[in-house]
Amino acid sequence: MHKISVAIITYNEEKNIARCLDSVKSIADEIIVVDSFSQDKTKEICLSYENIRFQEHPFEGHIQQKNVALNLCQYDLILSLDADEALSPTLLESIKVIKKSELSADGFSFHRLTNYNGFWVKHCGWYPDTKLRLVKKDKAQWEGVNPHDILRLKGQGKVEKLKGDLLHYSYSSISDHINQTNKFTTIAAKEAFERGVRSSTVKILSRTFYKFIRDYFFKRGFLDGYYGLIICTINALSSFLKYSKIKELQDGKTI
Repeated sequence: MHKISVAIITYNEEKNIARCLDSVKSIADEIIVVDSFSQDKTKEICLSYENIRFQEHPFEGHIQQKNVALNLCQYDLILSLDADEALSPTLLESIKVIKKSELSADGFSFHRLTNYNGFWVKHCGWYPDTKLRLVKKDKAQWEGVNPHDILRLKGQGKVEKLKGDLLHYSYSSISDHINQTNKFTTIAAKEAFERGVRSSTVKILSRTFYKFIRDYFFKRGFLDGYYGLIICTINALSSFLKYSKIKELQDGKTI
């Protein structure tokens, strides 16, 4: 039987972390939590569970923090999760089968299903949102551009798809979504500007318009009703803010 390390990063996740830990405790041989010095009860909740290694580490970026957690893991397989995620019963059973079987791949992917203010989002470009999250040790690392991290295999490796969904409990309110969008677009704009990305009025308008049309019509966000409209509108706002903030950086302003 293969042993599994579960890697999680946290910061003020007292509302989410217990649900995440409860969903993995039956398959986890160790749980690594890398915390950015939470000010709430996150640490207290984590330490109430068995097999927890709670490590405090200054936050240097989502990608960097997740790689810290990955490197602390010691077992054959690593399951990397966010604190606001949890395994569905079907996905949990799929991973139990992997634990008992000869490994036929370097990584295992599955769909992520997002809960938005109590509503499960099936469209808007949010589902199916396939994620690689279960990997052989030393076969993968976190990459991407902050704050949008992605776990990728090193070199050419085989990935198999598992049944079941990773449940993502994202935003508890529209205000929460807007606030997070404002925060993440600031990070994204700074990263993009440092990589040489530039903006203009035409780019701001075209990217915003395209994002809404793509998500609401081509990604069938309209099928998610009221929340589909809200999500697609805020998705478009995300593009508007990102490229507007890049333009401000070009003009020598701070964001």
